[in-house]
Amino acid sequence: MTTAAPSRPSAAPVIEPGGIEAIPLERRHGSPWQLLATWSAPNLEFATVFVGVIAVAFFGLGFWQAMAALVLGNLAGSITHAVLSSWGPREGLAQMVLGRSAFGYWGNVVPSALNTVMAGVGWFAVNSVSGAFALATLTGMPVLLGLLIVVVVEVAVAFIGHDVVQLFERYAALVLGVIFLVATVILLGQAAGGGTAGGGGFTFAGFTLAAGAAFGYAAGWNPYASDYTRYLSPRASRRKVGAAAGIGNFVSCTLLMAAGAGAATLAGFDPGSPTDSFTAPLPPVVRELTLLAIAVGAIAANALNIYSGAMSFLAAGIRIPFALRRAIVALGFGVVGFLIAWAALPDAAHSYENFLLVIAYWVAPWLGVVLTDRFLRRGTSIAELVAERPRYVNIAGVVALVVAGFLSIWLFSNQAVYVGVLVQAAPDIGDLTALVGFVLAAGIYAVLFAVVKPAKGHALSGDVDAPPVGVDAAERRG
Repeated sequence: MTTAAPSRPSAAPVIEPGGIEAIPLERRHGSPWQLLATWSAPNLEFATVFVGVIAVAFFGLGFWQAMAALVLGNLAGSITHAVLSSWGPREGLAQMVLGRSAFGYWGNVVPSALNTVMAGVGWFAVNSVSGAFALATLTGMPVLLGLLIVVVVEVAVAFIGHDVVQLFERYAALVLGVIFLVATVILLGQAAGGGTAGGGGFTFAGFTLAAGAAFGYAAGWNPYASDYTRYLSPRASRRKVGAAAGIGNFVSCTLLMAAGAGAATLAGFDPGSPTDSFTAPLPPVVRELTLLAIAVGAIAANALNIYSGAMSFLAAGIRIPFALRRAIVALGFGVVGFLIAWAALPDAAHSYENFLLVIAYWVAPWLGVVLTDRFLRRGTSIAELVAERPRYVNIAGVVALVVAGFLSIWLFSNQAVYVGVLVQAAPDIGDLTALVGFVLAAGIYAVLFAVVKPAKGHALSGDVDAPPVGVDAAERRG
């Protein structure tokens, strides 16, 4: 069969129409390697730095012990990110829509709703706060005014849509990469050979907490992965797509977390002014550029958070009969996220520590389910299942997610709000919730899949240019 050549994105910023429908072949464009920028830029911000800070300042690790934990957590989250990103081009669908094969149409409401809250509200608030603090420190303006400025720009980029988001990330990655690289080299040069103002040495509890926090950050992007690969041609190399996404995520996370660990090792940490604590050891010019980069980095991260939060909202089956439904939802998240960020300003540091671990608590079992589902369905198509509307049911996914999530949190959580049963008995284990949740969810789902026997798709066709199966919550029929 013949198909139209993939179109190039328009030079003019046109608001992306529609919602979660499969991207038709004539609208496919882009290169797998653009994902290096897509997944580098949103990590070049203070929220990433802060993961390294808490590894030393909150979890008590020395610099090199902290780096070992951070690298391990980032590596795990980036490998899964690479795998999920490679799924987008074939079906042309958003990540949470692809998850319907594992959870069924209505069961998918659970993970979609979780990701909606975490992405469109939680992450948005966390990153907006760090951008606001940076602007306030740099200019002397009130923090609330800085928050308002950051939020307006974030929402504007996400409101327009996919192509502008990708364009913004591309240029932001270049500028932020240079600034943060300079800052990191300075900090690491001082931290590697100097004395310590924060941190100590190795403890297993501190190591697992730091690794869990790093995994929560790196894997926090996983539920968005194919949102930014669905516009690529179905002929795009899956290896290149996965490699570009995974490398972009891993390198940027590790670089910025190393800077945070270095800063905390050198100067300690002041929870009342987190951005000041990070930039204090830097020369004046580099310090001011870094503060500006923190504000721009918050925008780069939240452009993705709002965009993908809107996609998850629609993937939950919410019916909005407007052509600009995705853009409208993104605008709504901006308003709600601003209010949440405003409320979090007084205790931003500890709110972020807890939020990072909570992210890992639900993402890990979700990953266990979706990765196991795709393995068990290898060689088959899922396109007709995820577009089946309410008729497709798979209770195995929901049961595995809920049971694994509950058991792992009940036994292994190490939070300010709740400490798990086993952690109370043996505090030195730190926090193994994410690891246990992943393994439990994968095992439970594999067993239930064999028992429930959910419908499978047809064998994969060799025709990569076949039109994708259409799906959109706004167009479903009963």
